[in-house]
Amino acid sequence: MLFENMPEITEKEVEKALQFSTEQVIRNLPEFTYKFQNAYSEGNFYHPIENDYWTTGFWTGEIWLAYEFSGEERLKKAGEIQIQSFLDRINNKIAVDHHDMGFLYSPSCVAGYKLTGDRRGREAAIKAADQLIMRYHPVGEFIQAWGAMDEPENYRLIIDCLLNLPLLYWASEETGDYKYRDIAEKHIHTAIKNVVREDYSTWHTFFFDMTTGAPDHGATCQGYRDGSAWARGQAWGIYGCALAYKYTKREEYIDIFKHVTQYFLEHLPKDMVPYWDLEFTDGDDQPRDSSSASIAACGMLEMMKYMDTEDAESYKKLAKQIMKSVYDNYAVKDPKVSNGLVLHSTYSNRSPYNTCNHYGVDECNSWGDYFYMEALTRLQKDWVLYW
Repeated sequence: MLFENMPEITEKEVEKALQFSTEQVIRNLPEFTYKFQNAYSEGNFYHPIENDYWTTGFWTGEIWLAYEFSGEERLKKAGEIQIQSFLDRINNKIAVDHHDMGFLYSPSCVAGYKLTGDRRGREAAIKAADQLIMRYHPVGEFIQAWGAMDEPENYRLIIDCLLNLPLLYWASEETGDYKYRDIAEKHIHTAIKNVVREDYSTWHTFFFDMTTGAPDHGATCQGYRDGSAWARGQAWGIYGCALAYKYTKREEYIDIFKHVTQYFLEHLPKDMVPYWDLEFTDGDDQPRDSSSASIAACGMLEMMKYMDTEDAESYKKLAKQIMKSVYDNYAVKDPKVSNGLVLHSTYSNRSPYNTCNHYGVDECNSWGDYFYMEALTRLQKDWVLYW
């Protein structure tokens, strides 16, 4: 078995990590209650932004995870202030013309509603679900990632969207209207059928024919090259397959999860924290993406719930080994070093094939911090998902 002798994070270390993370979130409240953390740090420190980017929900999710851990009333109050901001955002349609409604509204408004019963969170999240299904294409049966809906060059999905779909399942549960769930299931099946390659690496993005809906081709936007496996995309695939099984109970998704996870594990460096693309490993002069490690650990901890004892224990051990490495080697331990939680993440690195952007390289990033806290919370207790 890979990494058989790697140490596992202990219960005491999980508690210590959550305690520091909660204290760090509280330290940040004066600057980040009426503002939000940027997607990535600069010089390891986050700067405040308005609630107008696709990543702001992760910061609110950290607030709710810290509230779950501590019960601190000031965290609850900050979360409620941010729920109002998300309600205002969806009501005024501020930067919501894309597929990331789940990333925005699940860890902020669905979480707040589940934890406190805040009806504004429920209202905002249902409106976000309505916004998300507007991007569904019956021709091809998928939710378009971004861009104008009537342009062939935008007729594509990306692997990240598997984490946006739980918002739709939640909306169906809340409203009794199964249109959300039906669209989510169609997208799941289309995505997994097309983004998972024969060797169980994954495409970042996949295009379809606008006229017929037929699969066209895969490509990368943030990976090193089209044929490589972008580390965060593979991690989204791990967590996405786990959530796909949770909601659909299709047995084949367990098998796909195992293979996608195995590919990820086989391409990790010796400390179990990937480089930004799985093309690279020990000895390569490339930045890491620690956020991918925490995302993958969350996926393993979710899928183990649906497995037999032997498999469940195997994936739990792997998740604990990954989180041990993240905690020991990547997590912030001193607030003078950073106002974030986990160093050495990569948002999007430059390469000859990267068509997206180039920033947030070897920094903290907001989803890396959030999923680090989520993985720790999953290890500490029987956690009720925000997703």
